[in-house]
Amino acid sequence: MFAVLLFVAAGLAEIGGGYLVWLWLKEFKPMWYGVLGALILVLYGVIPTLQKFPSFGRVYAAYGGVFIILAVLWGWLVDKKTPDLYDWIGAAICMAGVWVMLWAPRS
Repeated sequence: MFAVLLFVAAGLAEIGGGYLVWLWLKEFKPMWYGVLGALILVLYGVIPTLQKFPSFGRVYAAYGGVFIILAVLWGWLVDKKTPDLYDWIGAAICMAGVWVMLWAPRS
């Protein structure tokens, strides 16, 4: 459960930080949006290192699947873009990949 919470925290930091930078550069928000976004993105870089899994590549690959799901949800809840059936199918496939990568029995 701790691993999932860290993935969610990392995803929210990456998406939230990136979103603030986006707002600053694309929608001409004040510069503090960009600065705050950059600081949050630094935090995103630290959060995955708290994972207990020993493999950097595996952690980041699995995180990518979680990121996809969070990005779909962010688009729906924040940008008000309703995901379609194929968005949900793609997210479910990614989540299945995360579970296989992290928790499949290995010798």
